[in-house]
Amino acid sequence: MKIQIANIPLIDHHAHNLLEPEVFRQYPYSAAFSEGSDPPIIDYHARQTLCYRRSLRDIGALLQCEPTEAAILERREKLGIERLTQLCLSRSNIQSIFLDDGFQAEQILPLEWHQKFLPVYRLLRIESLAETLFSEIASFEKFLDSFRDRLTNLPANVVGFKSIAAYRTGLAIASISQQEAKTAFDLLKQTDKERPFRLQNKSLIDFLLATALEIAQRSQMPIQFHTGFGDRDLDLFFSNPLHLRSILEDSRYSNVPIVLLHGSYPFTRQAAYLASVYPQVYLDFGLAIPFLSVSGMRDTLRNLLELAPTSKIMYSSDAHFIPELYYLGSRWGREILKQVLIESIQDGDLTELEAETIARSILLENARNLYQIESKD
Repeated sequence: MKIQIANIPLIDHHAHNLLEPEVFRQYPYSAAFSEGSDPPIIDYHARQTLCYRRSLRDIGALLQCEPTEAAILERREKLGIERLTQLCLSRSNIQSIFLDDGFQAEQILPLEWHQKFLPVYRLLRIESLAETLFSEIASFEKFLDSFRDRLTNLPANVVGFKSIAAYRTGLAIASISQQEAKTAFDLLKQTDKERPFRLQNKSLIDFLLATALEIAQRSQMPIQFHTGFGDRDLDLFFSNPLHLRSILEDSRYSNVPIVLLHGSYPFTRQAAYLASVYPQVYLDFGLAIPFLSVSGMRDTLRNLLELAPTSKIMYSSDAHFIPELYYLGSRWGREILKQVLIESIQDGDLTELEAETIARSILLENARNLYQIESKD
């Protein structure tokens, strides 16, 4: 049984800028394949994962070299970052990428550099904007006015907002009054001397998220939420998307598309349930694919498709650091999607024609429609 997926172009609706090459040279290659950051993890244990062992073979085949870390590093240096990126993106058949440029913002290649290879859109990270404005503005009133203005008067290339509340204070977003937010802001101004400033006050984060949701409601701007697993500074318990229920039930935000990233792994079934009952909830499976084992990737996508409407699921890579992750995400995103859809045909859930239509929706059309890409071109 065959279904045609390989030639469907991708919209990668959540990824990150690549690191400056000289910055990445300071890390072991395996650091790009782990959410951990402690030296014992990235120097040794990350190399012992099924994902890393499989990825070396995939990258060796792509670069036409031995599937060893040493051979891959040597080949990367000979190619240089531009030729390597062009190779990874061209072999991935990616139509466009959406970049969250708030991740390690001082060490990444700019958005304009990525535009040399393909169309690029931007995701505005809410917490990064707040941190920048906090460092520049003394009074809460002016800070809030500037925050609202920046979210309202957006550059043309911004297609969505992004929140990392899960990393900072969790997804159990509380209702915070403006006075409570002002009190938190003023206290931070008096006591927090850390530079660069890192926003991790729950009252202020929750208030600013509500402000962003109010603005997004007017334009139906999608907001992506990090959910599920991630870097070690995340409290996994509070990254369960079920904590978002207060937002999802609030009629003030009912027209805001809420995108749950990373398949919410390991809370995948919970995320699928939310997408099945809330019209505004959408999903993707980036990071889970390609970071899990092949079996784990299949299980994650199976769990999403158990209940979530196929019109709610989108492809992403969550690529970061190195261009190889764009290639690995696209290779395994297509492969796992094909395997799971073939199983659905064998189970009698789908016909072959339905499966091919669904594949195109997940890889391309759902993101194009949600983010209204054609109207922006």
